[in-house]
Order: sequence, then structure tokens, then C-alpha cells
Amino acid sequence: MSWEHVILVIIIGIICGFINTLAGSGSLISLPVLMFIGLDPHTANGTNRIGIFFQNIVSSWNFFRKKVLDVRMGLILGIPATIGSIAGAFIVLQLHERAVEITVGIILLTMLIPILLKPAQWLKKMQTEVKQKRWWLSIILFVFIGIYGGFIQAGVGIFLLSALVLNSGYDLVKANALKVFINLLFTPFALIVFISRGEVDIIIGLVLAIGNALGAYIASNWAISRGSSFVRYILIFVIIASAVKLLLFP
Repeated sequence: MSWEHVILVIIIGIICGFINTLAGSGSLISLPVLMFIGLDPHTANGTNRIGIFFQNIVSSWNFFRKKVLDVRMGLILGIPATIGSIAGAFIVLQLHERAVEITVGIILLTMLIPILLKPAQWLKKMQTEVKQKRWWLSIILFVFIGIYGGFIQAGVGIFLLSALVLNSGYDLVKANALKVFINLLFTPFALIVFISRGEVDIIIGLVLAIGNALGAYIASNWAISRGSSFVRYILIFVIIASAVKLLLFP
């Protein structure tokens, strides 16, 4: 790994850590870069998760330190997500990559509709406890989100935010904190699957993690200080950009 590649990977890691913490889909940037420096698609997919893991450690700790992270709820919702992520990590090796990209792009654009049409629900400070009648839906949602996160990771933060805000009733700042914590819980399990298949470059992954962690630290502070409105605008931009990238520029 040349010094030029080291610098490139760290810079990309910072950008992706920032985007992932505020919204999601930062992996749509890091995955092409990892392939550009010589990794095959599956190894890039596995290696990218090392950076994601360290990024989520930093951002989760920062949110916890600022008292906006609901650890108990994160653990509860993280269990079905973790189960799903293990299944998703095994599934990805059997799927055609372009088919996955098209599907994800369409889903992202569909998710943009409630964000644009119901801004009050995204911005309003709501009760931060999941209603009893929605428990069953939360479990189902987080299993499927975990499956998605296990096989591709890119965009999983947007799905987590959507479920936490629209179904569970969190405002965007607290949902962001829960999002990174739940991601932290299930990422190691998917990563283990990739490692067991020999689809991870540890050295490149650790270099990427340096950048991801720094970007996550900056972004978690911004999310707290600037509030839900700021995060919503970032989220809308990232969804549109991610969908365009997946659908039009494979």
C-alpha cells in the first residue's frame, strides 16, 4: 500500500465517517475508492466494515457522553438487527452486485417521500419510548435492516433513521445516536463472516478506520450542536446523491 493510497484512504475515511454519522451512505464513496486501490468488490465490502466499526465506537461514545444516547433501547433494537446482519453477510456472496445497487437506489428514492411530505414528524421532539403497539413492527423492521446492513452496509444508516423516527418516534438527533450505536452492535458480526471467508484486508481497513473515526467525532458534535433541522437537510441531500449514484453511475 503506497503512501499516496494511505493518504487517499484516510481522507475518504474522514468524509465517509462524517456522512455516515449524520445520515448514511458514506460507503458509496469508500467502496469505489477501496476498489480503485486494488481490492475486489467483496473484499472492499468486508474491509470497509473495519472503518465503520471504529467510526461507530467514536460517535456512540460522543453521543453517550453528551447524554443523547438511549443505550437500553439501542440494545433492545440491536438484537434483531444483529441477527439480520449475520444472515445478510452470508447472502451477499450469492447476489449479483448490479441488481442490489438498482434495488437499493429505488428504495432510497421511495424513502425520500415521507421525509419531504412529513417534515414536522422528522423534526418534532416526540416521546422517546417506543409505543407498545409498535414493538412487533420494530422487531420486523430491524431484522430486515440488519439483513441489508449485513450484505452491503451502504445506506443502512438512512434505513435506521427512517425506522427510528417514523416508527419509533425519536427526533433526528436522538435517532442519530441510536443509529450509530445499533450499527456498532451488528457490524462486528457481519465483519466476522467476511473475515471467515478471507474477504477483509486488515491493514487497509485500519487505515480507513483512522479517517472514519475522525469524521465521526466531528459529525457527532455537529449533530448535537446544530439540531434536527441540520441533520434533515444532510439526510435529504445524501439520499438523492446516493440514489443517483446507484441508478445512473454503477
